[in-house]
Amino acid sequence: MRKASLLSVWACLSALGACNRHQSTLAPFGEQADQVLSITIVLVVGAVVLALGLALLMRHAIRAPEGRLTHKGGMKMVLWLGGIGPSILLLALLLYALPAMRPRPVADADLRIGVDGEQFWWRVRYAPPGGAVVEAANELRLPVGRTVELSLRSPDVIHSFWVPGLAGKMDMIPGRTNRLVVRATKAGTYRGVCAEFCGLGHALMAFDVIAMEPAAFERWLTAQARPATVTASPGARLFASYGCSGCHSVRGVGPAAKIGPDLTHFGSRPTLAAGILPMTHANIARFVRQPGKTKPGVRMPAFPRMSAAEADQIASYLQGLK
Repeated sequence: MRKASLLSVWACLSALGACNRHQSTLAPFGEQADQVLSITIVLVVGAVVLALGLALLMRHAIRAPEGRLTHKGGMKMVLWLGGIGPSILLLALLLYALPAMRPRPVADADLRIGVDGEQFWWRVRYAPPGGAVVEAANELRLPVGRTVELSLRSPDVIHSFWVPGLAGKMDMIPGRTNRLVVRATKAGTYRGVCAEFCGLGHALMAFDVIAMEPAAFERWLTAQARPATVTASPGARLFASYGCSGCHSVRGVGPAAKIGPDLTHFGSRPTLAAGILPMTHANIARFVRQPGKTKPGVRMPAFPRMSAAEADQIASYLQGLK
């Protein structure tokens, strides 16, 4: 009885988990995810048909009068209902699903975005046709209705790129570039995750996916290509004195650094720490001082000697990078 109750609770929680709109295969906002959902529905219907057929056969076998079914009739039933019928159904399902496996075409004018899975964050590079490469971190922006080729890589361990409402999973393997072609169909803010265990911070490695109308996306990309507008402040001086600029780039301020995320327009992002914290002053200050308490395994060093006032000043500086 208790086991049945636990199974019921688990089923209810699973159903509730599928109801969210920002990270669910049941709420697609991309062509590929929409196709996957359609195939899933058809396959489930096919499985139900097979299960019902089996249940009817079992009922017939149990309730039929003894001797009603001859050996010859039984062999025909096994042949047609146990062999030929299911084979035709499975072949039809296969032929229905095969077109989804064809590679999607990419034209020279399509947008290309590079995504690198790091431990434990995401490096994102936009390469618009004829434009300069723009680097960001921990958020992926897509123009609605436009084909985008994602180049997926990893410099350290195996990660897995997964945006449930956009497309299927794809591994990011060191030394290899995998390509995923997507097209967003609905504007909105969604969520992506790493779907392959990659270390202590794996469960805290998310990113925002923002699908935008094409005109709004072009304006955003143009703004992102500009260097940071920085004024002299105590936070900027502390940022440099603590060595933060040795890992993080702020375009227009000092030399480029490629170890950590690019912070040029950090303040304009909706979240921090790879999608796990809202972008608030308190969260920034806490993460700057002791990142390991928020993200176990993070490679960013802690600064135990940094005072709370200094962390607040650095947080103010970072929030101003928009």
